Amino acid sequence: MENLLFGISVGSLAALIPALPLIGALLNGLIALLCRSGKRDVPKSLVSVIGVTLPVLAFAVACYLFSLAKDPATGFTTQPLWNWISIGDFSASVSFKVDRLSLLMTLVVTGVGSLIHLYSVGYMAHDKGFARYFTYLNLFLFAMLVLILGANLPLLFVGWEGVGICSYLLIGFWFEDPEKAAAGKKAFLVNRIGDLGFLLGMFLIYSTLSAKGLQAPGGLLSFEVLEQYKGDLFLVATPICLLLFVGAMGKSAQIPLYVWLPDAMAGPTPVSALIHAATMVTAGVYMIARMHFLYALSPIAMQVVATVGMSTAFFAALIALTQSDIKKVLAYSTVSQLGYMFFAVGCGAFSAGIFHLMTHAFFKACLFLGSGSVIHALGGEQNIWKMGGLRKRMPITFLTFAASVLAISGIFPFAGFFSKDAILWQGFATGHVVLWAIGFATSGLTAFYMFRLLAAVFLGKPRDEHLYQHAHESPPTMTIPLILLGLLGAVGGWIGFPEALKGSDRFFHWFAPIFAYEEFFAKLEARGHGLELVLTLMTLIWVVHLGLIANVLYSQKIGRMGALAEKFAPVHRLLSNKFYVDEIYNFLFVKPILLVSEKVLWKFADQKVVDSLMVEGTAETVGLLGRTFAMLQTGMIQTYVLLFAVGAIVFIGYFVL
Repeated sequence: MENLLFGISVGSLAALIPALPLIGALLNGLIALLCRSGKRDVPKSLVSVIGVTLPVLAFAVACYLFSLAKDPATGFTTQPLWNWISIGDFSASVSFKVDRLSLLMTLVVTGVGSLIHLYSVGYMAHDKGFARYFTYLNLFLFAMLVLILGANLPLLFVGWEGVGICSYLLIGFWFEDPEKAAAGKKAFLVNRIGDLGFLLGMFLIYSTLSAKGLQAPGGLLSFEVLEQYKGDLFLVATPICLLLFVGAMGKSAQIPLYVWLPDAMAGPTPVSALIHAATMVTAGVYMIARMHFLYALSPIAMQVVATVGMSTAFFAALIALTQSDIKKVLAYSTVSQLGYMFFAVGCGAFSAGIFHLMTHAFFKACLFLGSGSVIHALGGEQNIWKMGGLRKRMPITFLTFAASVLAISGIFPFAGFFSKDAILWQGFATGHVVLWAIGFATSGLTAFYMFRLLAAVFLGKPRDEHLYQHAHESPPTMTIPLILLGLLGAVGGWIGFPEALKGSDRFFHWFAPIFAYEEFFAKLEARGHGLELVLTLMTLIWVVHLGLIANVLYSQKIGRMGALAEKFAPVHRLLSNKFYVDEIYNFLFVKPILLVSEKVLWKFADQKVVDSLMVEGTAETVGLLGRTFAMLQTGMIQTYVLLFAVGAIVFIGYFVL
């Protein structure tokens, strides 16, 4: 990879990828500040050009670097741009890891991110915070790219925290609304819980290696050094991997730290697409794939990851069955699909997990942007039971949304079929039969609630004639990204066409050198393609069957579903209230913490101890002393002579006695 582009080294090009959106954030931030201080109108055309062009340029640079991703497949680490931290024996530099994994992730993030930026031009056109919005959006992209390209754990953690703070800013973008501000705070606080685990995992890695006297030029926490010294971490691999996974559970919304993601729907819809499709929520999956050499040392940690992942997938799919908010259905769908990805990496099927991450970015971004197109057309309405029949009023949105529904449901030959089939088959082939069965059931639930959503929004008869008459197709800045993402959702999975269907599975073999798949590949070969075909056909029949049932019920026989919901009211109420998890957390954690904060830390420690004793008490003591000494200042010479004599006697007596 020593090629040059216009005299710029490949290492410098890698640094340019995150630098471009950072420049966009700085420029648009400056414009926002100048317009606010000068009380002038924001030049939206200039903001749009800056906000969209720089991510597109980053995508172009990523494409060029990707074209060079040949041998060696493991890539390289760039020369340090500067030494970031140097304290005693600990050091960390700003350098970037350029290999097939980071480049694919970079392509997905910059490509899908650029389309979401373009979509935002139309969606946010009338928002008064237009420049501030693009500042946050560009900054978010910068942080995610640092996370992906960082060559060591501390730099990855900078990006990890960066997407956390940007998600807080974007989810609570309309902070004047208390509900939206609360959603931003909830996302921030829940992620801090996970981040504590991540930090402890890093500390344990460093303390273990440094205790053995190991040193390395790039720092002990660089990925190349960690892979080199992985044998020295064998005895502590399980606690390290579990602690890092706690961070992944927070960032990628897995049980029990998933509760922030559905509430994140409070942000603008393009933000939902960016956070829930290709960027922040995939960070945990990427981190485990990047640290695969360490997780391979701990079968216990791998089993925990797989179990939590598939449990989350099934649990979130159940909740999605009864949601009536179009964005909430997609939010729980995201939680569920992330569970599939964690199941894959927990089974050792790292390339299958990354494959589903990529295809999910395509169809889930299209679904969120499609929902935004519907919300935009209906004046902000998000209740699916006030929609219906919109396919005639919004044909482009309908077609792209339908293609993405087929993709996420895993129907051949759409993208989700190939990635989800790879996960289920490889999970079964590696012996995770019970978890495979749960995943099989979950795939049917996914098809049911997604076709339910499609039918309720676009098919059947309009349920609100006023909304229907005012519905209209979105402008080109919004429909062009929908068309491109819809096409990617349709054909983006063909690169992983399985060998059982006479394909070459190029995606799997392309990643094989990174993940050292010799033993894993042998397990798959031992099973043979016959069983794979049977399981694939079973899953396909299952999802098509449930998808068609949902389509008929919710487009033609909606009354029957209402009667069924009344018949099984306790179950329906349990699912629609999301198993009361938020209420349980509120009772067990939020209220006790608030109670301790108010009664102990505030009213006792702060008011009684700090304010009364330390602040007010100190002031009263000084005042008392001042008043006491003031009483001695009588202005009478006799009093001063008497005090002088008393002082002299005491002084002489002290030395004599």
